[in-house]
Amino acid sequence: MSTLRETFLDGLADMYDAEKQLIKALPKMLQAAENESLRAGFETHLSETESHISRLEEVFEIFGEKPKGKNCKAMKGLIEEGEELFDDHCRDAAIIVAAQKVEHYEIASYGSLKSWAKLLGKREAAGLLDQTLREEKATDLKLTQVAESVVNIEENQEEAEHFGGH
Repeated sequence: MSTLRETFLDGLADMYDAEKQLIKALPKMLQAAENESLRAGFETHLSETESHISRLEEVFEIFGEKPKGKNCKAMKGLIEEGEELFDDHCRDAAIIVAAQKVEHYEIASYGSLKSWAKLLGKREAAGLLDQTLREEKATDLKLTQVAESVVNIEENQEEAEHFGGH
């Protein structure tokens, strides 16, 4: 049976790989997006993701470990699912859903890591993880706001006009 420390380090390695996968995926999401607010949000999140990687490296150091990734199958699957949408010339509403699935995975992961770091007595690590957690939640909120205030409404109106409905 693994210790909480081992479980924590395993989760940390998982998120380290997840963030590195996201660094490669975000430019594709940015390129596929049409809405300017959405594109700007992806640009901001790309730079934040670079900070997330740096913070994870700091957390590894706090625990006396070298930064290393563990193949994050969940992120790989979420990115592949999102890329299928891009190949289908998707709409911004679908891109937002794909991005929010990623954010929700990250929120769940960082929430657990933060909690475990506290239990393990590593307050500084918990603080770094909390900073990333807050940024992930803010990104999710921004995606919801863009979807609800502009993208979903525009796409619904365009569809209604195209099909002659209301």
